[in-house]
Amino acid sequence: MLINRSFVLATLMMATSMAAIDSSIVNVSLPVMRNDFGVDLNQIEWVITAYMISFSLFIPLTNWLKKRFGYYYLFLGSIVIFTLGSLLCSLSVSLDMLVISRIIQAIGGGSLSPTSLAILSETFPKEERGTAIGWWGMGNVMGPALGPTLGGVLTHYLGWESIFYINIPIGALTIFFSIRYLSFLKRQVDKESRFDVRGFIFFSIFIIILQYTISTISKQGFLSVSFFVGLLITLLMLYFFVQSAKKPQSLLDLNVFRIRQFNVAATITIIRSLALYGGMFFLPFLLQGLLGYTEIESGLLMLPNALIMLVSRPLSGRLADKGMIRNISISGILIVSISFFMLARIDIGVSVWFILFTMAIRGLGMSLLVAPVSTALLNAVKPNQTQTATALNSLFLQVGGSIGIAVSAVIHTFIYDRYLENQYPDQAAEHFALQNSFLITAVIILLAVLPALKLPQKSSLIYMLRNRNRDKKGDISAEEKANLLNKK
Repeated sequence: MLINRSFVLATLMMATSMAAIDSSIVNVSLPVMRNDFGVDLNQIEWVITAYMISFSLFIPLTNWLKKRFGYYYLFLGSIVIFTLGSLLCSLSVSLDMLVISRIIQAIGGGSLSPTSLAILSETFPKEERGTAIGWWGMGNVMGPALGPTLGGVLTHYLGWESIFYINIPIGALTIFFSIRYLSFLKRQVDKESRFDVRGFIFFSIFIIILQYTISTISKQGFLSVSFFVGLLITLLMLYFFVQSAKKPQSLLDLNVFRIRQFNVAATITIIRSLALYGGMFFLPFLLQGLLGYTEIESGLLMLPNALIMLVSRPLSGRLADKGMIRNISISGILIVSISFFMLARIDIGVSVWFILFTMAIRGLGMSLLVAPVSTALLNAVKPNQTQTATALNSLFLQVGGSIGIAVSAVIHTFIYDRYLENQYPDQAAEHFALQNSFLITAVIILLAVLPALKLPQKSSLIYMLRNRNRDKKGDISAEEKANLLNKK
């Protein structure tokens, strides 16, 4: 069957951009939702956190679902469920209904990113994969980039409910493209594949208790009984899950953690998600709550972030293919960190141009960081480990992100309360809490430089070849060695 790679890539971009838009378009509307529902910051946080937890719970299922139903039906079904969840979100009349609808969204969205990345990995050869990831990443980051601006416009003119309408036409178009261009994936079905029930139970309890444990910090502190009991259960469930994964047909193939390059890329991804999700959660509250911008104005202020990402993302993918993974990744980390230091300097009366420049800097840093690290992670694993690698990559982003938001909320509340206790006005206390939250984010993202130093530079090809054609003894073949020598 003739495969049209361009339309395959376009279909994958639409699917991931739809899910990505949803993850960021909500942020700018949180202050409006909080006012409409009459809830506090810790309660409205669940609009984001519930989605991310549910998203994380569903990600490990993609490996089994892929074996049981194949890429085609898994991908198509995920889009249908996500689109239905979006419709329910738009009809929500209470915070509880909205949170439940977000969970339905997450069930569909949980497999979109890892499955898209796995399809991309299977469709494109390794020597073209970095470029393909760069283009696919445009869809993946176009959502977070354009989401705030689009969300601001829709919320301002049509209300927060309208931010979920956008997924319905995109979802319908993606369903059409999937049926038209992904039918070649109607193979690879293993109906004998058994579902790892025990592993999924252990993993689910691990994720839920982990999030609950973090949420108790803001009310009871680090020294409370609830925190230590939750931490103990979390560690036990993680241990049981790892032990369960050693059996055949486990939920995830944890043998990928034996690969050094995979671990390095995964560590960077976790640090990035911890810092960025937590830091960006507060940006709408800074722009709207402290600086007094409207929803549409705050969305437009984030637009340079989107424009720079769209321009530079494919370029970073091509540079990764040319063997510049380490240098580009480190540059991206440093630039993103600088952008958060700049956000921490924003005060009442700050120039609009300073905010626009800061968002442009952030967009450049993100573009330089994401594609090379994703390329390094995929190139590190064998073809039969691709689905696991992409699932874990998405899992790191979502779990790290949910933890980052929860921890950031705890830090913000702690700092805010300390300033109030010292007789600072409410607005001043909020300002200092936001500033310190951005400073902490800047420092956390800098920690990613340490593992990034261990990323491959020109040796990414070595990892590709080692994982592709090994002989029975596990050594690189003579042909591979000759190719490697010619490439050095």
